[in-house]
Amino acid sequence: MDEIVKQAMAKWPNVPHCYGWLALDARGNWRMRDDRAQKLNLAGDRITNPALVGFINRNYLCDAQGRWYFQNGPQRVYVNLQATPFIARTEPVHGFIFHTGEPIDAIDAVWITDSGLLLLQSGGRIAQIDDRDMAQCLARLHIDGKPVDDDRLLAWLDDEADEADDGRVTLDCAGRELPVTRVRFDEIADKFRFTPRPLPDSA
Repeated sequence: MDEIVKQAMAKWPNVPHCYGWLALDARGNWRMRDDRAQKLNLAGDRITNPALVGFINRNYLCDAQGRWYFQNGPQRVYVNLQATPFIARTEPVHGFIFHTGEPIDAIDAVWITDSGLLLLQSGGRIAQIDDRDMAQCLARLHIDGKPVDDDRLLAWLDDEADEADDGRVTLDCAGRELPVTRVRFDEIADKFRFTPRPLPDSA
């Protein structure tokens, strides 16, 4: 957290929280949602100013209820999440980075949703991979040590299939074969304890 933010929090400790105005989309873009965007349930305008994006990234936190927010000076601006609290992207040097620019040094677990999207878990953070990078990632998936093909993966993703009987899926990460586990997209928020659309405590 920026020192200037800590100072503002100490100076004005009782500023009301803000809800609905900021969102993180499934490609890791911050979006500002004005009254019109909120009323029409629109994504909002992408924030492109590098200084502002960096400021949000550095002051992006989570409360005890799993609600993610941007600490904007003395005010918490709670974030609507289109996917997961973090979005991962492929990167030549580190392999993967979070949308905040932080490298993902160690991957603890890999998940794949019923719609075929990959999730990485690292240090308590869960990140969906940017869909633009999925082609690269799918090329690194294996079933029982062999490259996966679309039909085999779709069959493996079938909810009725038994993972043990239908093959072991792994993701090649820098020479390590990490096991991949299925998860339904609509179960992600509960499983990883985050709130996609934060609301005030009284709501």
